[in-house]
Amino acid sequence: MCGIVGYVGRSNDSTALEVVMEGLARLEYRGYDSAGVALVDGDHVETRKKSGKLANLTAELEAHPLAGSTTAIGHTRWATHGGPTDANAHPHRGGRDGKLALIHNGIIENFHALRQGLLADGVEFSSETDTEVVAHLVAAAYDERGDLTEAMRAVVADLEGAFTLLAIHADQPGVVVGARRNSPLVVGLGDDANYLGSDVAAFIGYTRHALELAQDQIVTITPDGATVINFDGTPAEGTAYEVTWDAAAAEKGGYATFMEKEIHDQPHAVADTLLGRTDASGRLVLDELRISEEQLEAVDRITIVACGTAAYAGMVAKYAIEHWTRIPVEVALAHEFRYCDPIVSERTLVVSISQSGETMDTLMAVKHARSLGALTISVCNTHGSTIPRESDAVLYTHAGPEIAVASTKAFLAQITACYVLGLYLAQLRGGSFADDAQSVMKELGEVPAKIETLLGRMDRVKEIARFMADTRAVLFLGRHVGYPIALEGALKLKELAYIHAEGFAAGELKHGPIALIEPGQPVFVIVPSPTAEHGLHGKVVSNIQEIRARGARTLVIAEEGDESVVPFADEVISVPATSQLLAPLLTVVPLQVFALWLSTAKGLDVDQPRNLAKSVTVE
Repeated sequence: MCGIVGYVGRSNDSTALEVVMEGLARLEYRGYDSAGVALVDGDHVETRKKSGKLANLTAELEAHPLAGSTTAIGHTRWATHGGPTDANAHPHRGGRDGKLALIHNGIIENFHALRQGLLADGVEFSSETDTEVVAHLVAAAYDERGDLTEAMRAVVADLEGAFTLLAIHADQPGVVVGARRNSPLVVGLGDDANYLGSDVAAFIGYTRHALELAQDQIVTITPDGATVINFDGTPAEGTAYEVTWDAAAAEKGGYATFMEKEIHDQPHAVADTLLGRTDASGRLVLDELRISEEQLEAVDRITIVACGTAAYAGMVAKYAIEHWTRIPVEVALAHEFRYCDPIVSERTLVVSISQSGETMDTLMAVKHARSLGALTISVCNTHGSTIPRESDAVLYTHAGPEIAVASTKAFLAQITACYVLGLYLAQLRGGSFADDAQSVMKELGEVPAKIETLLGRMDRVKEIARFMADTRAVLFLGRHVGYPIALEGALKLKELAYIHAEGFAAGELKHGPIALIEPGQPVFVIVPSPTAEHGLHGKVVSNIQEIRARGARTLVIAEEGDESVVPFADEVISVPATSQLLAPLLTVVPLQVFALWLSTAKGLDVDQPRNLAKSVTVE
């Protein structure tokens, strides 16, 4: 959550403020309820901050302009301690002279005890935040040491919790100091200017050269470069890398919203996630995993940990991985995993799924799994993020930046990456499904074109969504891999349209949920292919008849050419034929489009749904 931007350059003009404001605009997708900036102006620090959207801060800057500066920091806040008010917005000043300004992502868990100590020393507070406590502590440490980096190092040793901190001081113009623990911070390296950000989107318009920071590190940027030390003061070196997408990738590309663009990015997201995973003979090669084949061959149990949409990707993956490898797979919500006394061993593989790589619940689950001796693999979309660094190995998706809060293309990329992992494990283990890996990869390679075809057929789905703008509840049914897709369809509608939506396993219908069916109740049904195993197609068609007989309005997602559903469907949404396990990559698309356009018809902001943030970096 929240966005952080820092800048230091040589030009003492409006550049610093422009860079920070542009960075905050690019980070709006992370979710926020207030925004503010601070810059060094001669012998003091100037701040401007406002609750609400970034437009409010822009208006404040127009009404009360700031002077040129070489040094600036900016922040978009999502309220934790203290409500979303002007006073609680960041940056916060520290010290009696107000020469220091500080911004913060995360939560300081021991802030109350620290605040009591400051109050006893006569410090006066102007906000309800834990952040202002840190600002006063760093200011006091600076008065003692005369160096902002050393002041930061002295203070972080006493902090408990998760945090990214950025600070500037009027007595050290041309310096921004940042620190991170369990919260994202990345360095951008430019010419005569350097940058800090919650992620690379903060500075992608200026440089694609980035520096990855490890846990518990402090970075000091000046116009000349970046210096990294550990919290204990020992020198450290960040890992340099090149950002492979540019600023245009974070723009809407002619679409009305980021979410619409990202839905249409999905063919590329799936194709790029598959790219380079096989050798010339067609065998899967995952050298990036950094775990020996012997260790992976010994795995006898897999646990997938994730939250929200990523957890539903894990549920889809469970069906496929168990089918291909015959290894039992459990899907655990990351925030429950470490509290349920999980049974893991050195032969357990824990697969975490997180788009941002900073999801705090998932990060804590990974750390707990490693402490218990499990092997850990991260499926992640963000290079250099925390969860991949804390894992034994990483399998990067290549979905590109996902800006809209409600995930779409990352979901498909996560499923694709999990399929690749499952097929690789099957290949290592041999047996009846090892030979199938190449044929499945070939079919996966055909899916992007099918998604593209499907996206061209969504006009009727948009019409249905607009017609249903006043609908107050929608139900979703599915079986096998269609069940997690039903859950994801319901989640998208909750996130975007703020209406009641529930996903059910279709077989559960007669065990209770059928009581919800009344005349006119819209129900989406994800129908398996007629060629699906175990006769699931016929069972789901029977479910459609059951709810239709009770007055439900049936909206059926079925394989093209499946005429058996037509007599029982009010609407049939056809998807290209594919094998059962790969079907989720197609059947979810109409549900994404439906949620997008129903929300749009209600006049809601689909890119920034209320109360939600893109990256949940607190527990």
